[in-house]
Parts: sequence; structure tokens; C-alpha cells
Amino acid sequence: MTARRSDAAGPAHKAVETGVALLIAAFGIIVIIGSLKAGINWGAEGPRAGFFPFYIGVSIVAASAINLWSALRETDDRLFAEWGQLRQVMSVVVPTAIYVGSMPFVGLYVASIIFIGWFMRWLGGYRWLPTIAVALGMPIITYLVFERWFLVPLPKGPIEEWLGL
Repeated sequence: MTARRSDAAGPAHKAVETGVALLIAAFGIIVIIGSLKAGINWGAEGPRAGFFPFYIGVSIVAASAINLWSALRETDDRLFAEWGQLRQVMSVVVPTAIYVGSMPFVGLYVASIIFIGWFMRWLGGYRWLPTIAVALGMPIITYLVFERWFLVPLPKGPIEEWLGL
């Protein structure tokens, strides 16, 4: 059974579909603009750098236009999700975005320690000892496997540089 807008509070399905279609269309337009700057025609060596991305961008905008048209024609007033459900999703999305955004500044290992600790302690409800063990253990294992065993350098921040890792 689908929830109606009158049953619970939250954004309407139509509004979310419209917003996503517009957001993806904006991404397609950015791709097209970048492709035009790189050149979409043929050069002496063949197609220029923007040739293929240009047509991908056009396809993205066309698909978004179809999705937008479909969303705007929607007459059903279904609820996309309740605000409480969206808060639960954001409790994962926001820390993950912060984790990814902080990585260039603090490095993979420090960001991972904080990220794993946050999820285990505050969202998972684990006790401090297993939280600290896993939050420290996983980045250490990752360092040993990738950096020492496979010799693949991963992003480091000032703490890792200070420790000489």
C-alpha cells in the first residue's frame, strides 16, 4: 500500500523525480560545455577530446528531458519518503560525504579511523573497545596490505607524513 501525502509528512514523489531530472540535466549540460571547450570536431589525428563526451552529454540531457516530462505528467500524489526515513538516509550520506571530502586534507587512514569509529559507536551502538579496535585495525591492515605488500601508495595526510609512512 502506498502512503499518500495526507497520511505522513515528507516530499512528494513528483517533486523528487522532477528535482533529480533537473539535477542530472544540469550534469549533462556541464559535460556538453566541457566537451565544447575540448573540441568536438575532427582533427588531423581523428576525433578531438570532446567528441565522445559531447554525445554522452547530449544523451544525458535527452534522457533527463524524458524523465522530467514523465515526472511532470504524474498525477498521483504519492509520498516519496517520510522525513524520518530521509533523516536515516542522511545519517549515512552526510558522514560518507564528509569522509570523502576530508580525505585530500587528512589522508585515507585518519579519515577512515574517524569514519569507522563514528559508524560503529554512534550509529551501530558498539562498545568503545571493539570500536577502537576495528577503527584502528582496519586502516592498519589496509596500510600493510596495500602500501607494504602490493606497493600501492594511498592518499596520506599530514599525520602520516609526520610518522614517515
